[in-house]
Amino acid sequence: MTKSKLIQMHNVGIVVQSLDNAIAFFTELGLRPEGRAMIEGEWAGRVTGLDNQSVEIAMMVTPDGHSRLELSRFLAPATVSDHRSSPVNSLGYLRVMFEVDNLDELLLRLKKHGAELVGEVVNYENIYRLCYIRGIEGILIGLSEDIRNKQ
Repeated sequence: MTKSKLIQMHNVGIVVQSLDNAIAFFTELGLRPEGRAMIEGEWAGRVTGLDNQSVEIAMMVTPDGHSRLELSRFLAPATVSDHRSSPVNSLGYLRVMFEVDNLDELLLRLKKHGAELVGEVVNYENIYRLCYIRGIEGILIGLSEDIRNKQ
């Protein structure tokens, strides 16, 4: 029997309250909407273990086409916990990190969508400028800018 191998990471899922606001935020960040759909029925509940569920999703794709965020808004069953304000050292999903080409300009744009800097922008060994922000609905997002060729 041939050993199974990983082919690619398809997406990271994030549950949100407002799909429209999340789409607008991640579009401003630089992702593009790839599709939007309702996921419901008995088959979906068998996959997630939530029985009969009704979820509206939007798939967002990075500019290079290799990575995706699946934004989900649960209509049924209702969400049961909220980890959005958890500190960075919490167990479980922590953050998604994106590389950007102009961190300062992007931070100004994202602040107009309610993003807040968590700590500060730091210079890591003159290789990257890094920061965490709380984006739409308090979702923790890491941003990095490669500065090796900009000095």
